[in-house]
Amino acid sequence: MQTKYIFLTGGVCSGLGKGITAASLGRLLKARNFRVTIQKCDPYLNMDPGLLSPYQHGEVYVTEDGAEVDLDLGHYERYIDENLSQSSSISTGKIYWDVLNEEKKGTHKGSTIQVIPHITNAIKSYITDHPPCDIVISEIGGTVGDIESLPFLEAIRQLSEDIGNAHVMYAHVTLVPYLDFAGEAKTKPSQHSVKELLSLGIKPDVLVCRTQRPLGNEMRRKLAQFCHVNLDCIIENRNAKCLYDVPLMLEKEHFADVVCKGLGLNAPKPDLSEWRQLTQKKPTQTITIGLVGKYVEFRDAYLSVAEALRHAGIAQDVSINLEWIHAEKIYDGNAADFLQNVQGIILPGGYGKRGTAGIIQAARYAREHKIPCLSIGLGMQCALIEFARNAANQPDADSIECNADTTFPLVVPITPVSTDSKDEDLIVPMRKGAKEIKLTPGTKLHNAYQHDTIHERFRHRYMINNNHHGFFEKNGLLLSAFSENDTHIEGFELPGDVHPWFVGVQFYAEFKSRITNPSPLYEAFVRAAVDA
Repeated sequence: MQTKYIFLTGGVCSGLGKGITAASLGRLLKARNFRVTIQKCDPYLNMDPGLLSPYQHGEVYVTEDGAEVDLDLGHYERYIDENLSQSSSISTGKIYWDVLNEEKKGTHKGSTIQVIPHITNAIKSYITDHPPCDIVISEIGGTVGDIESLPFLEAIRQLSEDIGNAHVMYAHVTLVPYLDFAGEAKTKPSQHSVKELLSLGIKPDVLVCRTQRPLGNEMRRKLAQFCHVNLDCIIENRNAKCLYDVPLMLEKEHFADVVCKGLGLNAPKPDLSEWRQLTQKKPTQTITIGLVGKYVEFRDAYLSVAEALRHAGIAQDVSINLEWIHAEKIYDGNAADFLQNVQGIILPGGYGKRGTAGIIQAARYAREHKIPCLSIGLGMQCALIEFARNAANQPDADSIECNADTTFPLVVPITPVSTDSKDEDLIVPMRKGAKEIKLTPGTKLHNAYQHDTIHERFRHRYMINNNHHGFFEKNGLLLSAFSENDTHIEGFELPGDVHPWFVGVQFYAEFKSRITNPSPLYEAFVRAAVDA
C-alpha cells in the first residue's frame, strides 16, 4: 500500500511529551501489524545534537549507523523495538547545509535560494526518504508559533497536497491546564494553539490533550467545537506514573483506531498482551543503585541508562530506586557518605575532566567494598585509572583527555591528535555506531550475553591504551572484550575471587535495551546487585 504519514505538532508550551506520544502511537500501530518508522524534525540550527551540552537537550542518543540524534529517537526505538537510522533525524542545520552545498555545486543554476521552495523542498525530500514501511510518524520539534519551526510546518502542509489528503494526517499535542484557584480546567490555550496552526494552513485531524485530570464530556465537546476537530478525535493524554503506561492509556482513548480510520486503513485487533503483562508486573523487592555522574542535575542526560535499569528490573520483578549522585561532590574520604547504602553502583559515560576525580573515588569504593559496579565509557576509563593507581602502584596513571602530561597514559586518543587547532574537542575523531565485539569465554561479560560475539553501539574519542595489555594481566585485571580486529579493548572485569561483580565496558549497551528485550549486560548487573 502507499505509505501513510502522520505529522505530530505541539502547542502552548514545550515539554508536553510529543516524543512519548509519537512513540506510543508507533507501538499501537505496530501492534496492529503495520510496519512503522518514526522521525524527529528539530528546528535548531545545529547539524545534530552531537556537540550540544547535555544540559540543553539531555543525552545524545546514537543509532546503529552512528548518527548522533535527539533522545526522542531513544523513546521511539524502545517503544516500537526497531533500529532507526540517521534518516530519522532531521535538523534545520542539516537542511541548510545540504541546500547551500548544492548551490555551491551549481545544482540550482544561479537561482536565488529561498526558504520556499528550496528549504521546504529539502525538508520534504528528507521526510519522504525513509526505509520501506506502511506508516511514517514524523514529530515536528518545538512549539507552533516558534519562528524556527515555520519552514517545517509549511513543508508538511505542502506534503498533504503532494501526496494526497487521504494519505496524510495531522495530530496536535496541546495542554489543557487545570487552575487550582479557579477549580477548573481551561481550553483557551488549546484554542489559541489550534488557531495558530490554522493560520499556517494546517487543520489538525486529532487533538491530543495533555491534562492532569479527566477531560469530561463537556470539556471534550467544547474542545471539538472551538478547535474544529471531530468529537471522537479529542484524545485525552493524562499524566502517567510510568511512561510505559502511556500506550495502554492511549489505546483506551482509541487513538490508533482514530488514526487508522482517518487514513483509510483496515486494522486487525491489536496484540498488546506482552506490553500489558510487562507494565503491570509487581516487583517483589526494591534495590538501590547509585548513579555517579557529572550531569545529574538534568536527569535526561542519563535517560537511556535509567531506562535500561528499569527494563532489567521489570524482567526480574525488581523495583530500581535510583540515587542520583553528583560526581563533583565525592572526594577522597567521603564516598561512603553517598554510597554506603546502595546495592550497586553505575558509572555512566561522559566527556572532559570535570567530575572524573569523584568517579574515580566511587570506583575505588565499589572495588574495595565489593559492591557490584558497572562502568561505561568514561566511567570504564576512570575505573581502570583507579585500579592502576591504587591496586597496581601506578599513581600517575591518567587519561590524555584529562592530563596531557601524564607519564603513564592509560587512556589515549583513538587516533593521533592534530596540532593544527587548539580545540581538541573538535579535532579528535570519534568512533560511533554499532561495532562487533569479541567476548572472552568464561568471563562475566560472556556469561551475560551467552555469545562469543555481540554488536553494541559506541560513541567515544578516547580508548584504553593497547600498550598496557601486559600491565593489566600482570596485576590481575581481566580483559574480557575486544574489537573485531583486536585494536580496541572494549571491556574488562575483576576476577570472581577478587570481586563478586565489577565490569567495565567502552560501549553503551543501554542504547539497545527495550522493555520487551532488556540489555543482557544490565540484567546481569541488576542480578548481581540483588545478590549483593
